[in-house]
Parts: sequence; structure tokens; C-alpha cells
Amino acid sequence: MKTKRTFIPVFTLSVALLLTACNGKEAADTKKTQTTQTESGTEAVTGSVAESGTETAGASGTKLDDLYQQENQIFADHADVWNKVFGMMNKSTADPSGNYADYLADTVEANKDSFAEDELKTLTDDIETIRKIEEQMAEMGNGNTASEDSDAKNDSEEASPFRDFSGQDYDGNTVDESLFSKNAVTVVNFWFTGCKPCVAELSKLNELNDAIKSMGGEVVGINTETFDGNQDAIKEAAAVLESQGAKYRNLSIDSASAAGKYASDIMAFPTTILVDRNGNIVGEPMLGGIDNQENYDTLMKQIQSVMDADSAK
Repeated sequence: MKTKRTFIPVFTLSVALLLTACNGKEAADTKKTQTTQTESGTEAVTGSVAESGTETAGASGTKLDDLYQQENQIFADHADVWNKVFGMMNKSTADPSGNYADYLADTVEANKDSFAEDELKTLTDDIETIRKIEEQMAEMGNGNTASEDSDAKNDSEEASPFRDFSGQDYDGNTVDESLFSKNAVTVVNFWFTGCKPCVAELSKLNELNDAIKSMGGEVVGINTETFDGNQDAIKEAAAVLESQGAKYRNLSIDSASAAGKYASDIMAFPTTILVDRNGNIVGEPMLGGIDNQENYDTLMKQIQSVMDADSAK
């Protein structure tokens, strides 16, 4: 899968550009989010670096944003066929340290019989373009290694995006980090309303929630369109959840919070993570819908592993 910035923010400027992986309608809104986060990220760098390298960091960030937007536009331009690809992604085979273009190519190759000849050509051409974009990103990443290593030294488990958590459910009830502390494991599913694979797995997520409740677990949904208490988006998401019989909790969070920034760096939907009672993310994020039985079984094994570790403490 993509480099670790795909899942765990490495660059301050990383943003959610693959919202359009499932549906291109998010492109404009995502671009606005990028700009806002880039500016705030640059301000943070300016404040800490003071006189050294602020202009360089800003230029690097702008270039990185441009590359992200180019990649995002590819998915938006051919949304229908890429929807199919992202719906086929297998959580158990995703490698967050691997090459993103290779992962896309492997996914397409493994399911090539599902695509028409013209679709395969489109995907192949897009993947090669993405590969070139990724190479440019990698070069920029190498140039930022020193500063990232320094940042990594300052980061610890205390910086987990779910340690100081807050949000509201769709009924307006406030939720904090006790959401995690009361559960041996919390399954957090990131989705958005226009993502067909996301919607397709909602009923299965509800089934999963029912299955793990008695075991000390819970499923929680975070729809990235409902950030900052967006009431129109919340109503739309709630209606979709109801139509799929999904009754587990879904939350609206602040886009500027640590959890909001983490969610904004997710590059493909749906994505699911496991969080322990201390607010730590356990294992690697998982891609693809759990309406795929293999994905469901894989996720259940990982959930059981976290619960076993919790019981052993």
C-alpha cells in the first residue's frame, strides 16, 4: 500500500485526497480542507522554526499539495472504474510500507476479469501516472527526512490522535476518550456518504458491533463529511445508516482535532482501525469493506487478539 503517510500522518501537510476514490464529489471540499490545513501547518512550522527554512517548508508543502491534487484528480476523472477497484481492496493484503502504485496494480491484476478491456487500459494508464507522482513525492519525502526524524523523536504514544478525544454522536451527546477506556477494543470505521463500498459494509459493521459488544468491544463510525457538526451532512449520514439498518454509534468530530487530522490523512475508504482502551491504535489500518467475508474474518481475528492482550494485563 502507500507509504506510511497514507495511514499515519508523517507530513503536516498530508490531507485526505482519496475521498474521491469512492466518489469524485468530494474533490472540491477536500481541496478546501487541504488549503486550510496546509496554511495552519505552515504557521505551526513558522512558530517553531522561526527564522530557519520557513519559506522552503512552505514551497515544499505547496508542491506536495499539487502532487496530491494531481493524484486526486485521476481518481475523480475515472471515478466509476476506481470505485470498483477500491471496493475490491483486501484488508489482509494491504502493506502500508509498500509502493502505492504497485498495490493498485496488484489489486487490478488480481481482479482483471472483472474489468472490460477499456477499463483495464484506463486503470493501467492511471497507475503509471500515479507511479510517477509517487516517485516525486518520495523524492520530496527524502528531502524532509531529517526534520521528520526530529519530529518523530518528539512524538510518543502520548501523541496518539485518540488520547485526548472529543466528539458528538448524531443525537448531540458529547463523547470523550472514555469511549475507548471502557472498551477492550474499539473498532473505528472511517467512511463518507458518497462512498459505495462504505455504504455496502454498514449492515455488516452493525452485525460486528452486535457480535463484539458482549466481549467488551464496540464499533464506532466517523463519517468525514460530518466534521465540525455539519448538520446537513449528519442528517444525510443518519438517513443512510438507517436505510442499512446500522444502529451503532457514529460521531462528528472537529476537523482541527488530532483525530480529525488523522482522519483527513486517510487516503482510501472505507478504512478501519482498532483502538485499545488506552487510546492507542493497534496494528495497521485496514482497507476494504467487511461485507467481504475474508475481510470480516481477518478483522475478527485481529479484534480477538487485542482483546486477549487486554485480558492478559
